[in-house]
Amino acid sequence: MTEILKAGVRFLGLAPKTLADIYVDIATIAAAVGASERGQDVIVNMQREIATVKQQVNGKERPRVFCEEWGRPLIASQRWVAELVDAAGGEFVGDPGTRSSTDSILAMDPEVVVAAWCGAGDRVPLEKILRDRKWQRMSAVREGQVYCISDELLNTPAPTLVRGLRALAAAIHPDSFPQPEGLRCIRDTRVRTDAHRSE
Repeated sequence: MTEILKAGVRFLGLAPKTLADIYVDIATIAAAVGASERGQDVIVNMQREIATVKQQVNGKERPRVFCEEWGRPLIASQRWVAELVDAAGGEFVGDPGTRSSTDSILAMDPEVVVAAWCGAGDRVPLEKILRDRKWQRMSAVREGQVYCISDELLNTPAPTLVRGLRALAAAIHPDSFPQPEGLRCIRDTRVRTDAHRSE
């Protein structure tokens, strides 16, 4: 960044934190390339999709959801992901975008856990991290509600967030939404079995 500033090269720097910020950034990029109308269409389509999912979960129970964007150290997902969790019918637990301890998350006892590690795609080792963190007694683990969502669907501030929203909705309300591409549920049932045996 310092070298770019020294060189006097024009650049567009973006640092969104919320969905509203992302909409502004899309409009800004679209205007910069002479495609303002197309940018507005993208924004409207995203907002429409989010509103549709909100309507589908209206009146449903809102389970506690913990989303993480990194595992070591444990970092909660960004604020726009918390907004998507809300839109998908869940209650985001923890502080978005901040470092957390495994004990503090366990104390919150989320009913759904979602791992979307930056750069990991859909390859987060769910069973291993649950054992390493000793989360076997967590509600999400006991009920098998532990998921990996491909990181590009939640961590990239772009229209692909709509696909991430659908994945979140399927994780939070699996009886109401089909399982989309990019969503993987925990496979090792021994994690849950061991938890029940320890009671």
